[in-house]
Parts: sequence; C-alpha cells; structure tokens
Amino acid sequence: MATEIVAFLLTISGWILISSTLPTDYWKVSSVDGTVITTATFWSNLWKTCVTDSTGVSNCKDFPSMLALDVFLHVCRALAVVSVIFGFWGAVLALIGMKCTKIGGSELANARVTFAAALTYMASSFCGMIVYSWWGNKMRSDFVDPYYLEQKYVELGAALFIGWGGSCLVICGSAVMWYFSARMSFPRSFTKKPRRPPTYMTARTRQTYMLPGSSRPTTFIIPPSHQSYRVNRENRESRGRRGTQESQRQSF
Repeated sequence: MATEIVAFLLTISGWILISSTLPTDYWKVSSVDGTVITTATFWSNLWKTCVTDSTGVSNCKDFPSMLALDVFLHVCRALAVVSVIFGFWGAVLALIGMKCTKIGGSELANARVTFAAALTYMASSFCGMIVYSWWGNKMRSDFVDPYYLEQKYVELGAALFIGWGGSCLVICGSAVMWYFSARMSFPRSFTKKPRRPPTYMTARTRQTYMLPGSSRPTTFIIPPSHQSYRVNRENRESRGRRGTQESQRQSF
C-alpha cells in the first residue's frame, strides 16, 4: 500500500508540472548572446508571442490564424493536450484501483485497474517527453544554424525544464505502479515453477542415465544386435532349465 501511495504521489506531481507548462509563457526566449545593449526581450509559447521592453511593459499577440501555423506547432499543441488528458484519466483510474481507497471490487480487479492507470500514465509521460524534447531540439538546431534569420528566438525557456522534470516523475511513478500491479494482476507470469528433483532411469543396455527434472519422457531405442543377443541368451537359459528338469525326472 505504501508503494502505491508513493507511486501515485510521483505521478500526480509530475502531471501537475506537465499541466502547468501549457499556460507558461516562456517556452522560448530571446538570446542576448553578442548583444551589448538590450532594449527588449522576446518570448513565446504554444499560443502567443510577446515582447517586453526595458520598462517592463509587455505586448502580446496571439497567433492570428491556426491554419497558417507550422505543422511543428500543431503537433506540439496536440501532444501537450493529449498528455494532460492521459494524466487526468490515469489519476482517476489510480484512485479507483488503489487499495487505500477501497472503491473497486476484489483485489484482482483493483490490481488490474491500477495496471491500466500505470499504462495511461506512461502514455502521458511519453507524449510530454516527445513535446519538450522535440521543441528543445528545434531550438538547438535554430541556434547553431547560421542562416536562421530570427536569432532572437533560440533560447530554451523555463517551461521545457519544468516539463522534462514532470515527465521524469511520471515515468518513475508509473513504472513502479506498473511493476507491483502487474505482479498481482498476472501472478502466473511472475511466479517461478518449482523444479522436480533429478530422476534416474536405467535403459535396457544396462547403463544408468541421470535426467534433469524438467526433461521430457525419453524413449530409448535398443539396437537389433542387443535385442538378438538378449533373445539368444533367454533361449539358452530356458534350454538349460528344461535339461535340468528332465535330468531330475529321470533320476526319480
């Protein structure tokens, strides 16, 4: 129970951090590298672009047309929203399936609901990690590109670091939750089958073989020469017994 609570706290904390990055302004900020006098600071996020002058006054402008935006920005928006939605439903499933809440049914049902919550949290964390990593890689490539004209939009903003931290928390919490819930949901996959002790089996060739406990029944094929030798020996023994019996009868 304590492990479930710790995993849930990790995942819910990471989900809150991921959700806080959506309204955060500083996804990318202006670079002051090589600039002596800075009169304005430019920054933007998923929804708008803004400028702040030296007096502290900010002027923001929303993106005028959604269809005129780049595919990169559309995909980042979609993945960020999907990450928040997956995290919300993961929290709902985790609250239903945890042992301390006692909302679900049997222990097996609770474990499987918690397993589904762990998978949902993993999907949320992966979507968030893709967004922040892709955005950061684009900022890095723009910074090192000498032909990039808008050099003022090339620094990583605070939202990326918050998102990376939240995604890591969700990944760690969901991994712990997945492991312990999977052990209860699918016990056959995690239990080791007991091995039988080694057995001894003697073949007709008078040789003793030691077989492992997990081996299958083995059929020994005796060569014809050994079979004929055995038949001849049995015939000689039967003839000897008959001769002995006849001699005893004659003596009586």
